[in-house]
Amino acid sequence: MLQTKRVSRSLSRRLRDFGAVQPKGFDLGNVPTSDIAIHFADGPPKLYQLTQWLPIFEASTTERTIVVVRQIETFQALQGATSLPILLVPTYEDLMALYDRADFHAVMYVNNGFTNFQSLAFQQAVHIHLNHGESDKICMVSNQAKAYDKVFVAGTAAVRRHAAALTWFDITHLVRVGRPQLDLPVPNPLAEFSGTTITYAPTWEGEDDANNYTSVDVYGPGIISAALTLTNCRVIYKPHPRVADSNNAAVKASHRKILSLLNSANSHDPNAGHRVMLDANVLGIIRGTDLLIADVSSVTLDHLYLRPQAPIVLCDRRTNRAQLLMDTPVAAGAHILDQNTIATLATDLADIIANDQQEASRSELRDFYFDGLEAGQSTERFWQQTRFEISEHDRALQELSRVRKILEGEA
Repeated sequence: MLQTKRVSRSLSRRLRDFGAVQPKGFDLGNVPTSDIAIHFADGPPKLYQLTQWLPIFEASTTERTIVVVRQIETFQALQGATSLPILLVPTYEDLMALYDRADFHAVMYVNNGFTNFQSLAFQQAVHIHLNHGESDKICMVSNQAKAYDKVFVAGTAAVRRHAAALTWFDITHLVRVGRPQLDLPVPNPLAEFSGTTITYAPTWEGEDDANNYTSVDVYGPGIISAALTLTNCRVIYKPHPRVADSNNAAVKASHRKILSLLNSANSHDPNAGHRVMLDANVLGIIRGTDLLIADVSSVTLDHLYLRPQAPIVLCDRRTNRAQLLMDTPVAAGAHILDQNTIATLATDLADIIANDQQEASRSELRDFYFDGLEAGQSTERFWQQTRFEISEHDRALQELSRVRKILEGEA
């Protein structure tokens, strides 16, 4: 538990006193003193971004964390989902009053929601952006990174990604901490199987075309059809949570086709073990996967970390291999599936299973993406760096207070 004495409030306290703010929905007098706030302003469709972090904070026996949400639907969805205190704070005035009274030393963010900028007005805490995974998607780098005091990233790949994409950005604000979620003991939900388990785990279509990396609409049914032709193989379909309820007509149609193909295969051979796993934890599924077929997404890199000995087939919906290799370093250790190779996928899969040529490359890439950290070390480094940033920020606040008092005395 942090014991650093805090300096007096400036802007946030003046705002609270000026408005005599008394937040609705909770009693400020009963708000527990806490070290860390996790600020999450989005609705239930994006809760997966938050929930993957909750076990990391729940497991801490030294830092106390409160989850601050801004929408009633999110508040309701989280009931019973975490042992951490959850507060619903819809308005800006209430948010500032809460932050001031609870005496947070750090506020953390798992995405770049626009109302994060309301939270950033609080001056007494260090603001740390965590994001919700490690991938080579273009959305992983945002100019909004400049707004946070520190941005925690997985490793060297993320540092280079930011340096290549942002102008006037101080990369010393990036802190390499690995990926703590990959340290969690997530059980494998798959039954024992003597053959090869092939998992197709595509991402969703994104918010716009630039962020569209899904293979579902362009290759999905073809991938499943090819995998089902292989002997002594079971096929697992684990799409991103937002694929099943997609509003994209092509994605919806392909998703339904994939379900139909797997249902048909199981009806012909009930012992084949093919499964659709919409709700299972993908980190558990990866632990039982012998060959992953996926898109540019965090799933691909999670597999690289957890199962570097297991091959990767990386889908490229744009069929631009030169660009893919430039933007997505993991492609150098994967078989590329695009319009030029989809027709031979069944043969290629059989060859990859029998003769994996890229395991050494994947091992090197794992270190590149995750800073060479082994299981358990990411969580250790995450908390070490969190404590360090809090301590440094509190020290800077004390120095600022000292200078302010000198200037006030001179005035």
